[in-house]
Amino acid sequence: MFEKILIANRGEIALRIHRACREMGIKTVAVHSEADSNAMHVRLADEAVCIGPAKATESYLNKPAIISAAVITGADAIHPGYGFLSENADFAEMVERHGIAFIGPTSAQMRLMGDKVAARAAAQKAGMPVAAGSPELKSLDEAYVWAKKIGFPVIIKAKNGGGGKGMKVALKQEDIPDAYTLAKAEAKASFTSDEVYLEKFLTHPRHIEIQILADSYGNVVHLGERDCSIQRGNQKVVEETPSPALNESARQNICKIVRKAIQKIGYTNAGTLEFLYEDGKFYFMEMNTRLQVEHPITELVTGVDLVREQIRIASGAKLSFKQEDISFSGHAIECRINAENPLNFLPSPGKIEEWHAPGGLGVRVDSEIYSGYQIPADYDSMIAKLIISSKTRNGAIMRLRRALDEFVILGVETTLPLLQDLIAEPEFLDGTYDIHWLETWMQKYKL
Repeated sequence: MFEKILIANRGEIALRIHRACREMGIKTVAVHSEADSNAMHVRLADEAVCIGPAKATESYLNKPAIISAAVITGADAIHPGYGFLSENADFAEMVERHGIAFIGPTSAQMRLMGDKVAARAAAQKAGMPVAAGSPELKSLDEAYVWAKKIGFPVIIKAKNGGGGKGMKVALKQEDIPDAYTLAKAEAKASFTSDEVYLEKFLTHPRHIEIQILADSYGNVVHLGERDCSIQRGNQKVVEETPSPALNESARQNICKIVRKAIQKIGYTNAGTLEFLYEDGKFYFMEMNTRLQVEHPITELVTGVDLVREQIRIASGAKLSFKQEDISFSGHAIECRINAENPLNFLPSPGKIEEWHAPGGLGVRVDSEIYSGYQIPADYDSMIAKLIISSKTRNGAIMRLRRALDEFVILGVETTLPLLQDLIAEPEFLDGTYDIHWLETWMQKYKL
């Protein structure tokens, strides 16, 4: 087992990884920017190394600085968390070349699944259902040809994208030029590559993802599904498990397909297969080769510590359980809490004047915020995750309502009021929402 792990991230996920390491008796190294010198994970880690100024490109995305910090401190492994360099195959390869373990898949596996066109082909070959789509589009003329072949509406997506960026919908032929141009521009700005492809656009799907764990010995388990359909601008806001949209037959069928596919692909460590689900059918979108923001809800219904298993797998250990050992119990919901204006979503950095997190049975808060903490203006505005579990979905919703009412964050604007109103809506209570529901509701909410 590793003796020391460098955490190449910040915020709540850095603290989450630190806690798992501490429980395993592993020392931690926190890397941080100048803006994060007072962050909680920096305070709690065994060692801390400043890797640059606040700007992410000069710190958390600075590969040489992170590798140097690992070498200087004698770290055995690097955990990338999510975001930043977590799905950067070049970084994973650099880590491997320096004889340091990367807590995630291999760089080759990351490259395969990071190329959305190649990932679609690999998924289809491995037996997963895939929506109609094109190869990489070389020109606007090709976009017209493939759109006509597939049928409108279509969506043009970044080939090397993720996180909802580089995606533009064309409802009709006249929309193709703008969608193509804008998708390429956004892809270039977000991923340094303007390569795009085209896919059939589903009008009212759910966003369902399957969590898997796989070791280096061919053992693969699934940990059920998460419903991530409540989104704004392709960014998840609320997630729950199990999905209220699936019956047990559909659930078992897609999880079985995914498990077999991952075995065929030969993937290792934690990963998430993302699907659109409409009219009883699943369509593979992409694979996230990292830990997900919403992983805690899976932990609460399965009792599996996903970060711990990631670390064990990367150290060369076999999975500590088999598929038949996993049992699913109850219902869990996660709300992402951002330091933003709840109406226009403008970031609200600043000093936390008062912080009181809710507690009680079935309540978990993942955050490194504390009273007096200064939220930097340089990073993502998510400051906390409220995760609730109960025996039933209705029980989880009632507990979530109570916990949101207890949450106190003063000094900055947050999305707490939005979440309080959202979970009272009939479509949420009934579980009848789709991926477009929140944005439609938001238009009414703003009025």
